Amino acid sequence: MSGVTPFGNGALERHYTVQQIAEMWGLHQTTVRRIFQDEPGVFRLGKTGRRDKRDYVTLRIPESVLLQVYERRSRALAFGGTRRSS
Repeated sequence: MSGVTPFGNGALERHYTVQQIAEMWGLHQTTVRRIFQDEPGVFRLGKTGRRDKRDYVTLRIPESVLLQVYERRSRALAFGGTRRSS
């Protein structure tokens, strides 16, 4: 993949924002956030688990994760899956 680095961990590969992916895929940002929130390899910035306040978390999605999710969702649709499967 184009995101492979000499470090092997993808730290230097391109990372996308939720907004960028929403625009590319023609989806709402909330939908993109739901798709990627529990994906391994997604970089999460912010505070979670606050007792009485809303969590504010910014996601950065590495290109390799973006491609994996796209391929997985495309295969599901091609083999009769629903759009909601991940």
